[in-house]
Amino acid sequence: MALKNTKDQYGSVAKWMHWISALTIIGLFALGLWMRSLSYYDPWYKDGPDLHRSIGVVLAVLILARLVWRWMNPQPHDPAHARWERVVASWTHGLFYVLLFALFIAGFLISTADGRSMDVFGLFSIPSVIKQAGLEKTAGEIHEILAFTVIGLAVFHVIGALKHHVIDKDRTLLRMLPERKK
Repeated sequence: MALKNTKDQYGSVAKWMHWISALTIIGLFALGLWMRSLSYYDPWYKDGPDLHRSIGVVLAVLILARLVWRWMNPQPHDPAHARWERVVASWTHGLFYVLLFALFIAGFLISTADGRSMDVFGLFSIPSVIKQAGLEKTAGEIHEILAFTVIGLAVFHVIGALKHHVIDKDRTLLRMLPERKK
Protein backbone atom coordinates (compact mmCIF):
# COMPACT_ATOMS: atom_id res chain seq x y z
CA MET A 1 0.00 0.00 0.00
CA ALA A 2 1.26 3.44 -0.89
CA LEU A 3 2.00 5.96 1.84
CA LYS A 4 0.71 8.89 -0.22
CA ASN A 5 -2.68 9.37 -1.79
CA THR A 6 -3.23 8.56 -5.44
CA LYS A 7 -5.91 9.91 -7.74
CA ASP A 8 -8.11 6.92 -6.87
CA GLN A 9 -7.15 5.90 -3.31
CA TYR A 10 -6.14 7.37 0.02
CA GLY A 11 -2.64 6.38 1.12
CA SER A 12 -1.89 4.60 4.37
CA VAL A 13 -0.81 7.81 6.15
CA ALA A 14 -4.12 9.54 5.42
CA LYS A 15 -6.07 6.43 6.43
CA TRP A 16 -4.21 6.02 9.73
CA MET A 17 -4.58 9.71 10.54
CA HIS A 18 -8.31 9.52 9.76
CA TRP A 19 -9.03 6.49 11.94
CA ILE A 20 -6.80 7.55 14.85
CA SER A 21 -8.48 10.98 14.80
CA ALA A 22 -11.95 9.44 14.68
CA LEU A 23 -11.30 7.05 17.56
CA THR A 24 -9.63 9.79 19.62
CA ILE A 25 -12.55 12.19 19.08
CA ILE A 26 -15.04 9.52 20.15
CA GLY A 27 -12.88 8.63 23.14
CA LEU A 28 -12.52 12.25 24.23
CA PHE A 29 -16.27 12.78 23.88
CA ALA A 30 -16.98 9.71 26.03
CA LEU A 31 -14.36 10.80 28.59
CA GLY A 32 -15.88 14.29 28.69
CA LEU A 33 -19.36 12.90 29.32
CA TRP A 34 -18.04 10.59 32.03
CA MET A 35 -16.10 13.40 33.72
CA ARG A 36 -19.32 15.35 34.18
CA SER A 37 -20.60 12.59 36.49
CA LEU A 38 -17.58 12.66 38.82
CA SER A 39 -17.92 14.02 42.33
CA TYR A 40 -15.30 16.20 43.95
CA TYR A 41 -14.12 13.25 46.03
CA ASP A 42 -13.73 10.87 43.13
CA PRO A 43 -10.07 9.99 42.47
CA TRP A 44 -10.61 10.75 38.78
CA TYR A 45 -11.99 14.25 39.51
CA LYS A 46 -8.53 15.74 38.76
CA ASP A 47 -6.98 12.92 36.71
CA GLY A 48 -9.86 12.70 34.20
CA PRO A 49 -9.60 16.34 33.08
CA ASP A 50 -5.78 16.12 33.04
CA LEU A 51 -6.00 13.11 30.72
CA HIS A 52 -8.71 14.78 28.60
CA ARG A 53 -6.59 17.93 28.17
CA SER A 54 -3.42 16.03 27.33
CA ILE A 55 -5.09 13.80 24.76
CA GLY A 56 -6.82 16.90 23.35
CA VAL A 57 -3.43 18.56 22.77
CA VAL A 58 -2.14 15.43 21.01
CA LEU A 59 -5.29 15.38 18.85
CA ALA A 60 -4.80 19.07 17.97
CA VAL A 61 -1.26 18.29 16.76
CA LEU A 62 -2.56 15.30 14.78
CA ILE A 63 -5.28 17.42 13.15
CA LEU A 64 -2.67 20.02 12.18
CA ALA A 65 -0.53 17.22 10.70
CA ARG A 66 -3.60 15.95 8.81
CA LEU A 67 -4.15 19.38 7.30
CA VAL A 68 -0.52 19.63 6.21
CA TRP A 69 -0.66 16.09 4.79
CA ARG A 70 -3.90 16.94 2.98
CA TRP A 71 -2.31 20.01 1.38
CA MET A 72 0.73 17.99 0.31
CA ASN A 73 -1.24 15.13 -1.26
CA PRO A 74 -3.75 14.94 -4.06
CA GLN A 75 -7.27 14.18 -2.93
CA PRO A 76 -8.67 11.06 -4.57
CA HIS A 77 -11.23 12.03 -7.16
CA ASP A 78 -14.44 10.15 -7.76
CA PRO A 79 -16.18 11.37 -10.90
CA ALA A 80 -19.12 9.05 -10.17
CA HIS A 81 -20.31 11.35 -7.38
CA ALA A 82 -22.89 13.99 -8.19
CA ARG A 83 -21.75 17.59 -7.88
CA TRP A 84 -23.97 18.19 -4.84
CA GLU A 85 -22.36 15.18 -3.09
CA ARG A 86 -18.87 16.56 -3.70
CA VAL A 87 -19.96 19.98 -2.38
CA VAL A 88 -21.53 18.45 0.75
CA ALA A 89 -18.44 16.30 1.35
CA SER A 90 -16.14 19.30 0.94
CA TRP A 91 -18.20 21.44 3.32
CA THR A 92 -18.44 18.59 5.83
CA HIS A 93 -14.67 18.08 5.89
CA GLY A 94 -14.03 21.82 6.12
CA LEU A 95 -16.57 22.16 8.92
CA PHE A 96 -14.87 19.32 10.82
CA TYR A 97 -11.59 21.24 10.82
CA VAL A 98 -13.20 24.55 11.83
CA LEU A 99 -15.23 22.96 14.63
CA LEU A 100 -12.27 20.95 15.92
CA PHE A 101 -9.99 23.99 16.10
CA ALA A 102 -12.74 26.00 17.82
CA LEU A 103 -13.13 23.06 20.23
CA PHE A 104 -9.38 23.05 20.93
CA ILE A 105 -9.36 26.81 21.58
CA ALA A 106 -12.38 26.58 23.91
CA GLY A 107 -10.75 23.68 25.78
CA PHE A 108 -7.52 25.66 26.11
CA LEU A 109 -9.44 28.65 27.50
CA ILE A 110 -11.28 26.46 30.02
CA SER A 111 -7.92 25.20 31.29
CA THR A 112 -5.98 28.46 31.31
CA ALA A 113 -8.52 31.23 32.01
CA ASP A 114 -7.29 31.40 35.61
CA GLY A 115 -3.77 32.24 34.40
CA ARG A 116 -2.28 28.79 35.02
CA SER A 117 -0.49 26.93 32.26
CA MET A 118 -1.84 23.65 30.89
CA ASP A 119 0.21 20.55 31.68
CA VAL A 120 0.47 17.91 28.94
CA PHE A 121 1.18 14.40 30.29
CA GLY A 122 3.72 15.92 32.70
CA LEU A 123 6.07 16.41 29.74
CA PHE A 124 5.60 20.12 29.07
CA SER A 125 3.20 22.97 29.79
CA ILE A 126 1.39 25.33 27.48
CA PRO A 127 1.30 28.82 29.02
CA SER A 128 -1.88 30.77 29.53
CA VAL A 129 -2.44 33.65 27.14
CA ILE A 130 -5.28 35.32 29.03
CA LYS A 131 -6.45 35.62 32.60
CA GLN A 132 -10.10 36.50 32.92
CA ALA A 133 -12.48 35.54 35.71
CA GLY A 134 -15.54 33.64 34.49
CA LEU A 135 -14.07 32.90 31.07
CA GLU A 136 -13.74 29.20 31.89
CA LYS A 137 -17.54 28.92 32.36
CA THR A 138 -18.34 30.52 29.00
CA ALA A 139 -15.57 28.56 27.26
CA GLY A 140 -16.91 25.38 28.91
CA GLU A 141 -20.40 25.96 27.54
CA ILE A 142 -19.01 26.63 24.06
CA HIS A 143 -16.75 23.56 24.34
CA GLU A 144 -19.74 21.38 25.18
CA ILE A 145 -21.86 22.70 22.30
CA LEU A 146 -18.96 22.24 19.88
CA ALA A 147 -18.30 18.69 21.12
CA PHE A 148 -21.92 17.64 20.54
CA THR A 149 -21.85 19.37 17.13
CA VAL A 150 -18.69 17.49 16.11
CA ILE A 151 -20.28 14.18 17.16
CA GLY A 152 -23.45 15.07 15.22
CA LEU A 153 -21.37 15.90 12.16
CA ALA A 154 -19.49 12.60 12.58
CA VAL A 155 -22.80 10.71 12.59
CA PHE A 156 -23.78 12.57 9.39
CA HIS A 157 -20.37 11.62 7.91
CA VAL A 158 -20.85 7.93 8.78
CA ILE A 159 -24.38 7.93 7.33
CA GLY A 160 -22.98 9.42 4.10
CA ALA A 161 -20.24 6.78 3.91
CA LEU A 162 -22.75 3.99 4.53
CA LYS A 163 -25.12 5.45 1.91
CA HIS A 164 -22.33 5.28 -0.64
CA HIS A 165 -21.42 1.74 0.37
CA VAL A 166 -24.89 0.18 0.79
CA ILE A 167 -27.15 2.16 -1.54
CA ASP A 168 -24.81 3.50 -4.24
CA LYS A 169 -22.48 0.47 -4.03
CA ASP A 170 -19.46 2.62 -4.88
CA ARG A 171 -15.91 2.60 -3.48
CA THR A 172 -16.17 5.74 -1.31
CA LEU A 173 -16.00 3.89 2.01
CA LEU A 174 -13.55 1.28 0.74
CA ARG A 175 -11.07 4.00 -0.25
CA MET A 176 -10.66 4.90 3.44
CA LEU A 177 -10.46 1.34 4.78
CA PRO A 178 -7.22 -0.64 4.96
CA GLU A 179 -6.54 -2.63 1.82
CA ARG A 180 -7.03 -6.37 2.02
CA LYS A 181 -4.10 -8.57 1.20
CA LYS A 182 -4.59 -10.40 -2.04
